[in-house]
Amino acid sequence: MTKTIRLTMAQALTRFLTRQMTVINGERLPIFGGVWAIFGHGNVAGIGEALYGVREELPTYRAHNEQAMAHAAIAYGKANFRRRFMAATSSIGPGAVNMVTAAALAHVNRLPVLFLPGDVFANRIPDPVLQQAEDFSDGTATVNDCFRPVSRYFDRITRPEQIIPALNRALQVLTDPAECGPVTLSLCQDVQAEAYDYPTSFFEERIWTPRRPRPDRHELAAAVAALKAAKKPLIIAGGGVLYSQASEELDRFAKATGIPVCETQGGKSALPDTHDLNMAAVGVTGTSAANRLAEEADLVLAIGTRLQDFTTGSWALFKNAGKRIVALNVQALDAGKHRALPLVADAREGLAELTEALKGWKAPSAWTDNARAGKTAWQEEAAKVTATTNAAFPSDAQVIGAVQRVMGSGATVLHAAGGLPGEMHKLWQAGAPGSYHAEYGFSTMGYEIAGGLGAKMAKSDQEVVVMIGDGSYLMLNSEIATSVMLGLKLTIVLLDNRGFGCINRLQMATGGANFNNLLKDSRHEVLPDIDFATHAASLGAIAKKVSSIPELETELAAAKTNERTTVIVIDTDPLVSTEAGGHWWDVAVPEVSERAQVNAARKAYEKKRRTQSVGD
Repeated sequence: MTKTIRLTMAQALTRFLTRQMTVINGERLPIFGGVWAIFGHGNVAGIGEALYGVREELPTYRAHNEQAMAHAAIAYGKANFRRRFMAATSSIGPGAVNMVTAAALAHVNRLPVLFLPGDVFANRIPDPVLQQAEDFSDGTATVNDCFRPVSRYFDRITRPEQIIPALNRALQVLTDPAECGPVTLSLCQDVQAEAYDYPTSFFEERIWTPRRPRPDRHELAAAVAALKAAKKPLIIAGGGVLYSQASEELDRFAKATGIPVCETQGGKSALPDTHDLNMAAVGVTGTSAANRLAEEADLVLAIGTRLQDFTTGSWALFKNAGKRIVALNVQALDAGKHRALPLVADAREGLAELTEALKGWKAPSAWTDNARAGKTAWQEEAAKVTATTNAAFPSDAQVIGAVQRVMGSGATVLHAAGGLPGEMHKLWQAGAPGSYHAEYGFSTMGYEIAGGLGAKMAKSDQEVVVMIGDGSYLMLNSEIATSVMLGLKLTIVLLDNRGFGCINRLQMATGGANFNNLLKDSRHEVLPDIDFATHAASLGAIAKKVSSIPELETELAAAKTNERTTVIVIDTDPLVSTEAGGHWWDVAVPEVSERAQVNAARKAYEKKRRTQSVGD
């Protein structure tokens, strides 16, 4: 006879989570690092009471904003290379919908997070319950259906026993290298409290280890043949290299073959910046060293990248008419993009087999030497734009240079939106794998501080530096208080250009007038004079406003020894960005306009569009 234990659905769920384990560097660890929770009537009695019962095994963390806590959970999974992750629970209605943006972020970036939003009553007796949105034509619809298109797996739990297959499926998705992404289990609030006789086998400990599929022999043979025929091969390393923890194998492959490497936003830090074959950033925000090679390459080995438009320069970067793409990717959809030769495999396993199959073959030495020379030239250019200055309004690049000099490549640096991703991608000299933490798949303003909190939870012994603009800070800053409350020290560098400087520059580049981006160009009666330092201090941080790059460096050095989160504010120039490097990006310009600037921009746009490679 099957042994059972009587538990509420919520109790069964939380107990199950405590029994899921993984092994990292020989150490057995819980695969869930904890649960972020903001309670309301839709989850406090069910999930809230259940979490209390397992609080020693499965820590619960309180945040100030549901979107922010979900960002922290996602950043934790990213910083752990998807090997460990977190859950986030909210009440129904606005609490749940607040997490949808974060779900989309995780979906785009293929990052694991378990969403547990409360939902309406399954029995419908109290309908419409507080915060329930009624659909006039569908009695089964709730606002939690918003999670469906941004979840890899979605289920609504309307009976307590449904949690058994749902949780098993959830863990399969969260740990699968190809399917990985957000899972949403929408928990009807009455069902959370309903009891069921669960089989004790459901709560047996299970260890989840990453699946590492090896390449198909026919695909491997085709990839090897294409590489051996190449005269100007180039590697593009994406985030999949990091998630596979394949950096050592990439290093061996690059050294053995002499093929230069460049990195996407997600793949940056796959190799250290000091690696002589690492040309660093590629694409719209790329270095001149990487982009000139990409323009000439006759073969692109794309590893663990989905080849989005910033990487490919909207498919205008690769100019060699005879180029081939070999796509090494664990996800078949990505491996088959743009008529690539697919090599469906784990990045580490695929690289190992390519290295073995290509033993004795090297790229032409002239191509490799040319790459190294280009890197040296780029480093000289980058040193100029990041050098110290006494300017009253320094550039983003000069601020990045100061942070680099003081914090070094050993720190983990995090950013997400605005002008910083472009400058950081080009200019930051990354160290260890994962030390460069960019959320540039969904480029979510407001991710930065909450994401920094999650990264610090994963890397409690490391310095975590958050780079953020004033626009993102104003959107979501509440988790400064949470970082102080939890004793998780961050160093936050806030660049104040008094508006949305990046989009203002894009607006100008497409012929637009300066309109509704910088505060001074927006409708106003009085221009706001925001005291960011005082605001940050009110949330518990040590906060300073500095007036120069040398003063910034002094405060950064002090932040290293501070015992709690430090926020350093510096005014910057909204109009300056690094001209060296970079590439065209397809942003459509109006065909018809009364303004001459727009008409001129349209002509330039049409010329650039003719350089796009359509379909391959």
